[in-house]
Amino acid sequence: MKSTHLLAYVLCSLLITSWPRRSGAQQSSAAHTANDQSSSLAHDGQHDFDFLVGTWKFQLKRRVKPLTGSNIWVEFDGIGVDRKVWDGKANLDEVELDGPSGHIEGLTLRLYNSESHQWRLYWANSKNGALEQPMVGEFKNGVGEFFDQEPFNGRAIFVRYVWSQITPNSAHFEQSFSDDGGKSWEVNWITDQTRVAPESAQPQ
Repeated sequence: MKSTHLLAYVLCSLLITSWPRRSGAQQSSAAHTANDQSSSLAHDGQHDFDFLVGTWKFQLKRRVKPLTGSNIWVEFDGIGVDRKVWDGKANLDEVELDGPSGHIEGLTLRLYNSESHQWRLYWANSKNGALEQPMVGEFKNGVGEFFDQEPFNGRAIFVRYVWSQITPNSAHFEQSFSDDGGKSWEVNWITDQTRVAPESAQPQ
């Protein structure tokens, strides 16, 4: 009888001690599966800039002397036309603005990388006819942030673009500079855009 009781005790102990280990292994496997599924479902941002397609009225403010402590701004008004290229994997934006410093003609070429799920944004001004180095970034929760590093007044600074407050008929854009490694940012360019209705939709 004693040996029978001892054998039963040992078997029960083995079952009890082995149960949590199997459960933990199952949870770990489930966690890895969930992580794999999450990574495979990364946001496809190919159509992130589709909201811009069409014609827009621009109201723009530009800080005259960024990173100097100056708070003097100038204002511009203009019209921009945006169109989708490559079914959304590229986007071309042309704008004409007028303000105190004269007439500005510029364009932005946006290219999407489907592997990194990021955009590269290239700005060009008609005065020099060259694409500047790209801003790189993506949209998260309806806000697009794009960054680069470039020289400014002999120093290397960070530059940030932010697209926000996006609706079917309006959008807000800001450009900011940082000369302290991104610890603080000074806004120097603000654009509010309002969609212009197609002529066919305007009252006669």
